[in-house]
Formats: sequence, structure tokens, C-alpha cells
Amino acid sequence: MKRTWHLVWALFFLTPVLLLLLNSFAYNWRWGEVLPPVLSLRGWSILMGEPQLIRAVLTSFAIGISVILLNFVIALPAARKLAFHTFKGKAWLETLLILPILIPSLAVVMGIHIAMIRVGLSDTILGVILIHLIPTVPYSIKIFRAGFERLGEGWENQVVTLGGNKLYAFYSVYLPQMTSSFRSAVFLIFVISLGQFALTSIIGGGNVLTLALLYFPYLKTVDTSVIASFSLLFAFLPILLVILFEAVFYLMNPYKNRVVRK
Repeated sequence: MKRTWHLVWALFFLTPVLLLLLNSFAYNWRWGEVLPPVLSLRGWSILMGEPQLIRAVLTSFAIGISVILLNFVIALPAARKLAFHTFKGKAWLETLLILPILIPSLAVVMGIHIAMIRVGLSDTILGVILIHLIPTVPYSIKIFRAGFERLGEGWENQVVTLGGNKLYAFYSVYLPQMTSSFRSAVFLIFVISLGQFALTSIIGGGNVLTLALLYFPYLKTVDTSVIASFSLLFAFLPILLVILFEAVFYLMNPYKNRVVRK
């Protein structure tokens, strides 16, 4: 019975992906036809034949990784402070931190764009990276705060009592036990950054070419095989990044070489 449920859930999640994969190889697949009459590599050839594809993928990766690292720098101390300490104005600070989720980014991006023009960050990758922090940092703080609250401050106090410091407590205790929080944050941040079209086009000014900017014009076409090919590429990049960060987290794990003896 358990295997049957696993099979049902696997089919439930894999069916849309398999249909998208089939659609990427389909040619002239019309409504009412169960299977495509002709299979073709036309969609993938158009995708791979795009001269700016490699540049867009590399730029998207560079921006996404930079946004992830900056989220760690900003969100981890903020999440720890909110999880372990009570102070005056904490409720107002929590509301302020969640505002970027509640207020559309386009409502404030024009004012930010003017400020970036004045400081020389407009039409630059650095400006795009900074603007991507607006829709991602609130989620990172929420994820890491939940992780810190789940573990509690007692672990850190024990490490400090035994002669360690807070940084060592984070590396030796919190980091190994918050791997799921880091994994969720990495995936969510990269997906949000990868899909930012409006913010990237306004702040980047068309000079910063990401995969979202390259992908958007193809949505106006009726060539579903090309759209399906782009969609699969969009889905593959976050998975590739998560695999990369899994390797990094494994190398950073202080207990990876420890042998448990019974």
C-alpha cells in the first residue's frame, strides 16, 4: 500500500514534467491529438542556436549566487537576533522586514532606480544584484529564523560555556543541523532571482542580460516546443545550483569525516 501511494505521488509530480519534455520535442501538436504526430529537435535547436544563451545563463548564475551569498550575510544575523532576543520595537522591525513581500517591488523600484542612477549603479550587474535582495531577503530571514527557533539558544550557550565562541557554535552546531534551512533558502532565492524580469530590465537597463530577459520575448510566440525547451532549461538551472551547494555544504560539514563506532 505504501509503495502504491509513493507511485501515485511520483506520477502526480512527474507527469507535468514528462508532458513538458514531450512538448519540447513535439512539432505541430494540435488540440485534440493524444500524441504529437511528429517528433522534432526544432525547439531545442532554436534554443541552442540563440547566440546570447550562454551569456544569459552565466550572468543569471553569477547574479543568483551573489544574491544567495548576500542573503546569507544579511539574513543569518537578523534571523538569529529575532529568534533569540527580545527588544523594544521588535514587532515593528518584523513588520518592516516583511513589507517587501506585501508591497509589490514595482511600487518602489522607480525611486530606487533614480537613486542608483545617482550613485552609478544603474545598468550594472551590481545594481541588479542589490535590487534582487528586495524580494528575497524577507524569505531568507523567515527560513533561518524558523531554523534557529527550532534548535534554540541552549546549544550556543553550552559551546560558550565550554570555551568556544558564537562563531564556532554556529559552525559546529547550527550549520550541520540547519542544512534543510540552507537548502530551502538556496533553492527559493535562486528561483526568485532567476525569474525577475521587471526588476532586472528596469535596473539593468537592457545591458544586463539574464535568462528571464532572453526568455520573455519567446512567450509572445505560439511555438510551444520552444517555450517548453526554455521552461525545462529554467527548471534545470536551480536543480544544478542545489547540487553545487550540496557539495559545498558537505565540504563545510565539520562531521563529514567522523566515523561513528558502535
